[in-house]
Amino acid sequence: MPAYHPPPRLWLMTDERQGDELFAALHALPRGAGVIFRHYRLAPPARRALFERVRRIARKRRLVLLLAGTPRQALAWRADGVHGRSPLRSPHPMMRTVPVHRAFELQSRAVRNADLVLLSPVFATRSHPGARVLGRLRFGLIARRARRPVVALGGMTLRRARAMRAMRLYGWAAIDGLAKGTRRSSG
Repeated sequence: MPAYHPPPRLWLMTDERQGDELFAALHALPRGAGVIFRHYRLAPPARRALFERVRRIARKRRLVLLLAGTPRQALAWRADGVHGRSPLRSPHPMMRTVPVHRAFELQSRAVRNADLVLLSPVFATRSHPGARVLGRLRFGLIARRARRPVVALGGMTLRRARAMRAMRLYGWAAIDGLAKGTRRSSG
């Protein structure tokens, strides 16, 4: 698996809600962007089949593709890396991203082994309706304590990402913010 340094600054998070719009979003991403394949609710065979379809597009478009799961699963599925809290290391080099929602989580072994931290939810999001959001200020305070590059997630758009550059924002990730018709750019 190729090493991606520096890691992408723009990330598309996949989700069952996207339906066929997922493919339009994949084709609209700029080369070098990242995709974190989730689709947790699909049955294992259907999840694997969809991952393979996404992987073919990612290879053609030169996108970095991570699998939400374990390092072993990401390796078996030939992903470029893994997204999740597993503290386990892979016997092969691969990119690792870790979700973080509170400052204390920055001390975990999973974060220490990660290339990027995805800090969320920054703003209100359909993925977690009613969840307590960080907001710009709390995002900035937590990001300042991180020893890894921080990617903002949750209600993110290009406009919001640009407004947060001064807050130790490495990049941004979205589901709806990268939906069809939304301007895509790493900012």
